[in-house]
Parts: sequence; structure tokens; C-alpha cells
Amino acid sequence: MRPSFGGPAIPVGVDVQVESLDTISEVDMDFTMTLYLRHYWKDERLSFQSTNNLSMTFDGRLVKKIWVPDMFFVHSKRSFIHDTTTDNVMLRVHPDGKVLYSLRVTVTAMCNMDFSRFPLDTQSCSLEIESYAYTDEDLMLYWMKGNDSLKTDERISLSQFLIQKFHTTTKLAFYSSTGWYNRLYITFTLRRHIFFFLLQTYFPATLMVMLSWVSFWIDRRAVPARVPLGITTVLTMSTIITGVNASMPRVSYIKAVDIYLWVSFVFVFLSVLEYAAVNYLSTVQERKERKMRDKLPCTCGPSHPQPMRMDPSYSEGDLNTGSYGMPGNGDRQERIIVHLALGDRRPTSRRKGSRGYVSMWIDTHAIDKYSRVIFPGAYILFNIIYWSIYC
Repeated sequence: MRPSFGGPAIPVGVDVQVESLDTISEVDMDFTMTLYLRHYWKDERLSFQSTNNLSMTFDGRLVKKIWVPDMFFVHSKRSFIHDTTTDNVMLRVHPDGKVLYSLRVTVTAMCNMDFSRFPLDTQSCSLEIESYAYTDEDLMLYWMKGNDSLKTDERISLSQFLIQKFHTTTKLAFYSSTGWYNRLYITFTLRRHIFFFLLQTYFPATLMVMLSWVSFWIDRRAVPARVPLGITTVLTMSTIITGVNASMPRVSYIKAVDIYLWVSFVFVFLSVLEYAAVNYLSTVQERKERKMRDKLPCTCGPSHPQPMRMDPSYSEGDLNTGSYGMPGNGDRQERIIVHLALGDRRPTSRRKGSRGYVSMWIDTHAIDKYSRVIFPGAYILFNIIYWSIYC
């Protein structure tokens, strides 16, 4: 039984030295830590006479024969005491009955993480220590030297995180069936390194979006060039999104990286739809153009020439090119206004004093020109808003 049974609660001081912070798992939402856990209390039953006031040190075999605090790690998944080459347990007893009980432990404990800002997030995890059987009426746990009770190795580092700080707190935990217990907290704050995700996620996604804009400078008639480019960028964005989500837990909320990747995916997908619209409108215009050519009267015979007057806004040079709405220099708008003067075969029209004409306006190339400005401008605006919110 505990010392001073039936009397006041026995005070047990605790200090911890963190040897290593091994892993942080986002998928399992846990962390693994190796530490030296030391307990301090006084048991007058273990006092002894000593002329030189020297303490006595024992190994783990004596621990099973005396009373020691029954500490456990709350919310731990796995834990063990190291046993190479022997059990890493030390017991030191002073002549006045003061006891130091130290052991080397590796523990894997749960850490509730919030990934709403991932990978620009900061996580806070806690290792909780508590007595399993003794309530606060029997055992009073406290940090031996306050915040100075926690020591860390300066060489501790993680590949994906920057360890910002460690600190200790003490609270009371209540269980409805057993009562109140003292609980000690070791809390550490981690800030994720962003450079890895910039190289592996953000830069590739941005390059895929920029690559999709190349199609705006390719001639709209070059279907074998523009269609594979659009499909390739869409599939690459899908692969990036799948790769990021494969290494993350299946949370029910949207992460910061999801917003960036899905907006980038939408930009890539819209560039494909833009070419589909341009190609469809071009096809419709070409059909109208062929129908108008079929309605033109034949001027190959010398007997009944049909005069064809051109609007002054359409130059003779454009007529000689025979483009009929196809792009000439790729930058100007293409407009053909063809006035067909009807001859003697249409006396009714002449009597009315009117002149039949067909007007065609083909400006599908302007969609590509506007897209060259709108798409980059909108994406730059999105990046400004995104990084100003999450950084």
C-alpha cells in the first residue's frame, strides 16, 4: 500500500527529459516520443541509517518489491519500457526515505490534429500522465520544478515540422465512477515546413495551369496539338490531387491544399472547355460560309456576268486571299460583308429598289485573345488572395 495510508495524499513530483520526438503521423493522428520519466516521493519505510549520508541505487528487480506510483499515459496507443541490454529502470533511495524512480519509455499517443490549414498549419499535441488507481485524495501529482521540470535535447528535429516550444500544465480529470485525478500535461507546438509542399504540390500545380494556357497561342485549327495538351494537363492535375490525398486522413472538411489544387484543376478544365467553344463556333461559322458560297451566282460564263460589289470596309487584298473568314495575320478581327447585286433574273428586287446581301461576322479568334489575359489575370488574383489568407 502507499506511504502514509489513511493520512493525507502523498505528493509525487515528476520531471521529464525528452530524448527524441520520433514520428508525427497525419494518417493515424498520433506521435511517438522517447523520454526519461522520473518520480520523486518520500517513503519513510525505506529510510536507513547511513554514516556518510550516501544514497543507495538499485535496478528494476527491487521495483517489484516496493510501492511505486502507478503512472500511465492517457490516450496512449502503444508504450514500452526499453530493455536493452537490461531493463532501463533505476531506483535510488536516500537515507531519509526519499526515493527517485526513473525509467526510459517510448510512447505512441493520440494527437487530435486540425488539417483545415494544411500544409500551412500549426499543430499542438499533448502527452498526458496520470495515476491509474489513486485519486487526488491519495496521490497528488505535480511538476517537480514547474516548467523547468521538462528538459529537451537540443538536437531534436523533425523533417516536416519545426518544434516551436514545449511547456507543462497540471489539471484535474474527473471520472464519474471513480472521482478526481491529477493529470500532468506535456504540450508541444509544431509548425509544418512548407518548402517540401511547395516543391511537390504547389509548383507542379501552378506549372500545369500555366501549361494549359499555351493552347491559347496555338492555332484553333490545330486540333491534334490543342486537344492532347488539354487532356494531359487535366490528367496530371488529377494525379497530383490523388497523391496528396493518399497521404492524408479522410477528413470531412476542406483543407487549404484542396482549395488550391481544385481551383487549379478548374482553371485547367476551363482551358479545355475554352477550346471546345472556339472549335464549335468556328465550325458553325464555316458551315454558314459554305452555304453562302453555294448561293453565289456563277461568274465563269461570259454571257451573263454577275457583278459582285464589296463593301468599302473590305479591301481588295482580302478578296484575293480567298480566306472568307479564316484568320489572315492572327491578330486582326476577320470581317466579310459581301453584297450580292442581283441582276435581271430578280426583277422584283430591282423594282423595290432594294439590294440583297448576306453579312457574316467571324470573330472566334478573339476568344483566344481574351483568354490570354483573363485566365492569367484571374489565376494571379486567386494566388494573391490565397496566400494572403493562409500565410
